Amino acid sequence: MEFIEFLNKIEVEIIQMVEKAGYKTAEDTKLCLLSEKYVGFLDRKEKEIIICTSNAKKREGYTLLRNKNKNSYDRTALHIKKALRHEAVHVAQECNNGRLLKIDRKLSMNPSKINALKGSIRISGEEEKERQAYILEDKPRLIKNELRKYCL
Repeated sequence: MEFIEFLNKIEVEIIQMVEKAGYKTAEDTKLCLLSEKYVGFLDRKEKEIIICTSNAKKREGYTLLRNKNKNSYDRTALHIKKALRHEAVHVAQECNNGRLLKIDRKLSMNPSKINALKGSIRISGEEEKERQAYILEDKPRLIKNELRKYCL
């Protein structure tokens, strides 16, 4: 899977934890065709995190052949890492019987994520779960703690 090339060690550890919890990872499935703006999904029924690598690359203008621009690589990598982390939060929520995680109430979502939050709510219909995933997607160590607490 190509998306793994964009990850750091901590995201690889998150994948390993998600797999121990009984979830798989997939790349560029039909769900990714919903819109180019989506970079990740959790298919609860299939117990699968889906990363839309092609969408992330298109959004950031990254192509191996035409554009070896470090900036577009870094932005693509950031989108993929955040998508993986975001979906891993949903895995932890699922491991918590589909409930919100007990995280510090002082943690807040970056206001720049409002439009992304709205798009996620349109798909999932679960505002608080999405808000929690957007809050935690920038905190990989916290995500690992939550996966450990609820899934392993």
